[in-house]
Amino acid sequence: MSFAPKTLTGAVIAFSAMAGSTLADNAGTVQAFYNLLSNPGSQASSDAFVAATADTWESVGDYSGKNKSRDAFLGQVGGFAKLIPDLNWAVQDMHEDGNFVTVRSRATGTPVAPFFGVDGQGRSFDIMTIDIHEVVDGKIVRSYHVEDWAGALQQLSGR
Repeated sequence: MSFAPKTLTGAVIAFSAMAGSTLADNAGTVQAFYNLLSNPGSQASSDAFVAATADTWESVGDYSGKNKSRDAFLGQVGGFAKLIPDLNWAVQDMHEDGNFVTVRSRATGTPVAPFFGVDGQGRSFDIMTIDIHEVVDGKIVRSYHVEDWAGALQQLSGR
């Protein structure tokens, strides 16, 4: 009977190590999303994003009610590279619950041309964002996101 506690302890340690590994893997997978946003012109970041997402990945957050495909999202991010060359999307907190990774991040940048119709005249923005990424079998299958673009436009207009 003296071996049972050791066996149970060993099983708990093995399970904890396995769970910790999954957590780290999902965090690394999700980080590829933010690396792309912070380096929108980088082919390496784009390739890492594609590797981290399922072929059927969807971006859910467009207020038109239409989800974006991975290719459409990459096109949008490519436009940001030209419009906001110093765009930085810094992860502030990352939490995992089952297949979902929730991220609070901060997006900053200085547009070099009118942004959503607002000529910022060299002004920068600093906004909070919230994302929920669904990860299945090591790939992000869906990302729900909300950004404070109204706050960004207010900062850019100088109000």
